[in-house]
Amino acid sequence: MRKAFVCLLFSLTSSLANGATDTQFLQGLGDTRYHHVESSVIGRNYHIYVMLPDTYNNAPGIEYPTIYLLDGGGLFPLMTAYYHYLNFGDEIPDAIIVGISYGGSTFEEGNYRSSDFTAPSAERDFWGGADKFQTFLSDELLPLIEDTYRSKPSRRIIFGQSIGGQFVLFTALTKPGLFWGLIASNPALHRNLPFFMQRHGTPLEGSERPRLFVADSTLNDAQFRQPSLEWIAHWSKVDDKPWDFKATDLDGHSHMSAPPAAFREGVRWLFSN
Repeated sequence: MRKAFVCLLFSLTSSLANGATDTQFLQGLGDTRYHHVESSVIGRNYHIYVMLPDTYNNAPGIEYPTIYLLDGGGLFPLMTAYYHYLNFGDEIPDAIIVGISYGGSTFEEGNYRSSDFTAPSAERDFWGGADKFQTFLSDELLPLIEDTYRSKPSRRIIFGQSIGGQFVLFTALTKPGLFWGLIASNPALHRNLPFFMQRHGTPLEGSERPRLFVADSTLNDAQFRQPSLEWIAHWSKVDDKPWDFKATDLDGHSHMSAPPAAFREGVRWLFSN
């Protein structure tokens, strides 16, 4: 009996180790599709996960707001599950969610977030790839999603945490019409704050006025919180901002606990009024 149990356990373990994981019974991920994208702009590949809302297949004439998640390898499973709870409670509208993943957490595993999400910094020679990554989004990823799915171009939303939040602010300042909604959670501006105190672009002609939501945690690390608060204070005083703007504190949250709270507060504010 014991020998048979060991053989069965070994068989199951080998099957799980060698086969692809079937996620159809993880209903929190919803109807999820996958795209492997080779970027000619950047010269690297990305793993793109797309969650379609529950109403998608029963509403053929509807286009949906689309939320693009930076650091999708971690944030996509977290936010899609959370989205289903919020959507079920009528707190946020039906939406498509797109996770942009590197397929690993370290540079050795192909994670180039420290370059892709950042403006140049004198302290880090590998920072400064945000302009190219933005071109990848505008010229390659957004057209792919909008050609493949019923994604509404006038309701694009981008969400980023930490240096992902830095990229959100980079886009808000350099190409503010690329996304209608921008949510920056604990933006990390500690190595290149002066860049973000200036204007670097103009709104796209004919685009609707975008909306920018910035959240910073009260328990955020000081090296991140102080520059973020300086940025918020500076732009709060500017009268002719290129976007509607709201900033908020996430009371009791740390640098890493913030994303779900920032996601909820940000999306709710974007669709207010």
